[in-house]
Amino acid sequence: MRYELVIFDNDGVLVDSEPLANTVLSGYLTELGHPTTYEESLRDYMGSAVHRVHDLVEERTGQKLPEDFDSTLSARTFAAFQQELVAVDGAEEVLGKLVADGVDYCVASSGSHERIRVGHRRTGIDQWFEEEWIFSSEDVGRGKPAPDLFLHAAERMGVAPERCVVIEDSPLGVEAARAAGMDVYGFTSMVPADRLVGVTGHFSDMAQLPQLLA
Repeated sequence: MRYELVIFDNDGVLVDSEPLANTVLSGYLTELGHPTTYEESLRDYMGSAVHRVHDLVEERTGQKLPEDFDSTLSARTFAAFQQELVAVDGAEEVLGKLVADGVDYCVASSGSHERIRVGHRRTGIDQWFEEEWIFSSEDVGRGKPAPDLFLHAAERMGVAPERCVVIEDSPLGVEAARAAGMDVYGFTSMVPADRLVGVTGHFSDMAQLPQLLA
């Protein structure tokens, strides 16, 4: 394999959480008086840290979200995860192939450490990750689309950025990977390929990924 480290986004790439999370988020924002459809939530917030929600709402309306917004959103999202969350089809097979081939990998997610772990435990993905292979936007000052999170993950894993490849499914994540100087493959399960601008390549089925990375 031509890469020394594979960096996975989490939501939508390893765990099929984007439909659940964006249903919860759009509903909660609407409840608070900021009407948001599911499609608008995907467009504006998919792949981002929660601070982007605060920033965009204040920018558009001049209003701040409630102080307990983050904790309430997390509680509602985790409740949905516990009922319905599943792993992305084929994700575990890809991880198993990387282990068999001796290729290092990690996860770098806009979600909180708690959110990552809740999703991994619920789906069984946790068996594939050591604690030191999990990175969150909480670890850096700026989340995606800034490159900070991917650069932090590469540094902690001891691999130069140019020897890393990122697996992403959101425009914000692709932008962050490119800003970090990394190759990036776009997973098009939810976002059309033409919205993942600048990817090294794209794929619609996890079974296709090992061949792309070879």
